[in-house]
Amino acid sequence: MDAAAQARRTADTVARRSYGKLIAFLAAAMRDVAAAEDALSEAFASALADWPRNGCPANPEAWLLTVARRKGIDGLRRRRSGEAAAAQLQLLAEIDDTAPAIVDDEAIPDQRLALLFACAHPAIDAGIRAPLMLQAVLGLDAKTIASAFLASPEAMGKRLGRAKQKIREAGIPFAIPARDELAERLDGVLDAIYAAYAEGWSDPGGTDLIRRDLTAEALFLADLVARLLPQEPEALGLLACLLHAQARCGARRNAAGDYVPLAEQDVALWDSAMIDEAEALLLRASTLGRIGRHQLEAALQSAHVERRRSGRTDWTPEVQIYDALLALSGSPVVALNRALAVAEWQGPRAALDILETLAAGGRLVQYQPYWAARAALLARTHAYPEARDAFDMAIGLASDPAVRRFLQGRQAALPR
Repeated sequence: MDAAAQARRTADTVARRSYGKLIAFLAAAMRDVAAAEDALSEAFASALADWPRNGCPANPEAWLLTVARRKGIDGLRRRRSGEAAAAQLQLLAEIDDTAPAIVDDEAIPDQRLALLFACAHPAIDAGIRAPLMLQAVLGLDAKTIASAFLASPEAMGKRLGRAKQKIREAGIPFAIPARDELAERLDGVLDAIYAAYAEGWSDPGGTDLIRRDLTAEALFLADLVARLLPQEPEALGLLACLLHAQARCGARRNAAGDYVPLAEQDVALWDSAMIDEAEALLLRASTLGRIGRHQLEAALQSAHVERRRSGRTDWTPEVQIYDALLALSGSPVVALNRALAVAEWQGPRAALDILETLAAGGRLVQYQPYWAARAALLARTHAYPEARDAFDMAIGLASDPAVRRFLQGRQAALPR
């Protein structure tokens, strides 16, 4: 491997492993998420120019932090003056002393969690808090985030920019808030972690550099929040939900790498210890007396596990949980998943009626699972031409090659 390729590979590894840690350190000192991102971006650019010539440093995170600090100081001097700027310059100058701690897992989590809670500040619009966290802490781009939240990349980019400006102008502190302030921010933090896991879950093969390692990062953050707030049932519920999903990860692909839907997975490949941990967390959450979205999501995962293990054919429990979840969230994605449960309970025609109503809203027209669900339901009602068209849409929107092959196989099997 030549020096340039080695440098790029090292930079990519650091970006995936430590982006959130680096941004958290810089943003806490600069009081400016956008400026921290710019400084770190410039530091990575410098690394790709310097490392091929001089070799990759023994501690690339510390190298990047030092260079980003200098870039941040230069940028701050250009943009601002006065006492506030002087105080920030002093904080930035002191970052060098903490650089070696960037690889110390005991030192970093509090900074990263502090950034999450800063992004969830009440002064920031509730609808942009989770997307802001995905970009600031996990490094996702506006296009990827927009896809996750069923929005256009342009609109999402503008909203993210305004939110970062709000943090700077309002002087929002980068610190874990007091206990009496946690409740109003916790939902946004949990939503961001859930969305991060969902993005990583959509790329189980790790082929997408943007999404790679997101599931591990989300699980780490969910565990961190649950340990910080053991009496918050929603924090426990989120961790239970993610553990339930992660427990099935090994069964989602067969030996050939082909996609295996939940109904066809080999339950012997599921991680029983992880499932037991999830069940214990969900039980503990249920004793705290406050139900919420993430507990219901975990309860759905638990019901799926119980149904597959027991052979139960009645889908009433799943539909009832979806009813409660839809009432809480109003999410069209939840409504779509509820429709699939209704198909098993009342038949595919009833589910297709629900999908027709959802389609009228227009939010799911570019959502691949909608077309995959529609295609499968139409096939079950023997509407094969319409099913074939829906499969075309689902295949065209599928980003995972294994899912694409799976859908192509189901389409090819339709009677002509």
